[in-house]
Amino acid sequence: MSNQDLSKQIIKLVGGESNVNSVFHCATRLRFKLKDSSKADKATLEKTPGIITVVENSGQFQVVIGNSVSQVYDKIMAETNLQDVEKSTEAQNTSTDKDTNVLGKAVDIISSIFSPLLGALAGAGVLKGLVALFLALHWLDNTSGTYLVLNAASDSVFYFLPIFLAVTAARKFKTNQFVSIAIAGALVYPTILTALDSGISLSFLSIPIVLVNYTSSVIPIILAVWVQSYVERFASSFIHESVKNILVPMVALLVVIPLTFLVFGPVGHLVSQGLASGFTWIYNLSPILAGGIAGAFWQVFVIFGVHWGFVPIMLGNIAANGFDPMLPMLTAAVMAQAGATLGVFFKSRNKDTKALAGSSTLAAIFGITEPTIYGITLKLKKPFIYACIAGAVGGAIIGAGGSRAIAFALPGLLALPTYIGTGFVAVIIGLLVAFVLAGLLVYILGFKEEATVATVDNTPAPTGNTSTATTASVIAKEVIISPLQGTILPLESLEDPAFSSGAMGKGIAIEPTSGLLTSPVNGTITTVFPTGHAIGITSNDGAEMLIHVGMNTVRLKGQFFEKMVKEGDVVEQGQLLLKFDIEQIRAAGYVLATPVIVTNAASYLDVLKTSETEVNNQDYLLTAVV
Repeated sequence: MSNQDLSKQIIKLVGGESNVNSVFHCATRLRFKLKDSSKADKATLEKTPGIITVVENSGQFQVVIGNSVSQVYDKIMAETNLQDVEKSTEAQNTSTDKDTNVLGKAVDIISSIFSPLLGALAGAGVLKGLVALFLALHWLDNTSGTYLVLNAASDSVFYFLPIFLAVTAARKFKTNQFVSIAIAGALVYPTILTALDSGISLSFLSIPIVLVNYTSSVIPIILAVWVQSYVERFASSFIHESVKNILVPMVALLVVIPLTFLVFGPVGHLVSQGLASGFTWIYNLSPILAGGIAGAFWQVFVIFGVHWGFVPIMLGNIAANGFDPMLPMLTAAVMAQAGATLGVFFKSRNKDTKALAGSSTLAAIFGITEPTIYGITLKLKKPFIYACIAGAVGGAIIGAGGSRAIAFALPGLLALPTYIGTGFVAVIIGLLVAFVLAGLLVYILGFKEEATVATVDNTPAPTGNTSTATTASVIAKEVIISPLQGTILPLESLEDPAFSSGAMGKGIAIEPTSGLLTSPVNGTITTVFPTGHAIGITSNDGAEMLIHVGMNTVRLKGQFFEKMVKEGDVVEQGQLLLKFDIEQIRAAGYVLATPVIVTNAASYLDVLKTSETEVNNQDYLLTAVV
């Protein structure tokens, strides 16, 4: 599937362009903010070629694509009007943000602000490490023009970080970017820095100013831009349209810059120092323990998308101390995932798994682990656990060596130049141990080979109980045909948490357009509820199924339902089981979305779902596989 086709499919399956409040991307994921996440077809997205997996976290609907994410994002921007759509704050408040907790909102803000800067930060960090290496090898003289230019190139992003953050924060908080840049510029204004260096005491309207060095700072400018968004909104409410373009920015500058120097700047600086000091305290307490924890759990944080919350801590450490001990430890976790995936490459007998493992290993070595995690290690379970163990060992070694990073870079092979100096040998040893140990654990202890199916053949299933596998690596245990005519819905969209959470089993939901319910399998009727709203069937091959017509329809007490079978009846695929009056049930105020569940799904490797959006009775619906 081409990137253009994939982008169209993604927009369709997240509920259409009208369901998207915003979208941006990080190294491997498209991060959507949807108006209504229940309109997104997560199950079909996960089966779509080119998509590794789908994660819902922190109020974001994250589509994990891998290395081609930027190309797919560009196609989405080109094919839609999303880049031209300015969502109001009120509209966004009606989105999933209202259901997001404080931690989730914080992670969302941090990821939104730092994602666009990731490439520049990582590239500058690697260059900074190389400059340090060249100095150490005496290939550069720190008084030469070449060094001064290269040092400026590598350090400018970090030195003027508040200005870069002002741009991305302004986009996130939907405020005037140029005013935000002006606020950041004031924080690093040369006269202010000179006053700080000379020890001069300053005041504003007789209020003393606590002078702080805001170069390389993170939190002060984010707080300032957040306040700016409210100040501009308030000023716009009473300033006349004819002078709004001039007076609103003036009011924002007049209010926010003094407040930042007096309040938000010092407070943000204290918070930054507190976070850095907190990690330093843990690190000083036991570098080995800190390294072990970081190496073991970093990829777990990546899974849940909360790893962005650590970026300000790392940058704060570098700004406060000139180095960060966390980054080298995290690299052990990355290399462990790469090693585990290489172990899968050598151990697996599945051609598709080997091909994916080979390409994912290379990406992981350079710091991109999502394809590795979602495509290989987490899917196979044991390799992920082995990687966490190996990452803990490697991280502990790095912690014991007192290793540190002198600049921010993506944890991976390219970050090595930033680790040159104290503990560099420990970094090399720790990374090698993490990589090799993870690979050996996977190869020696093994794992249960799982099927990797990108798509499912949606042609009508045979009427018998046997079917061919969808790929060479999948043995189809049971083909289940649709018992209804209607529109396919993901279980997650159902209002009843017993079904939407998966607690009742795996399957799919159908919004019926016809009131005829037929048998999806050859088998025996095990349950017919007295009210007729639900039927249980056990297939001849052992699949236990539940079909529940509508939500809370038990309250109808059998009204509008006509049962055609009773418990103990032997039925064939396609046989009529139940009639129900769609119009009358809807008129009574009930939702007719009908879950079709394999209740003993734990007995199967997986339950694969159709990728169609509309089905008729006896169309292919599900496959229970071993």
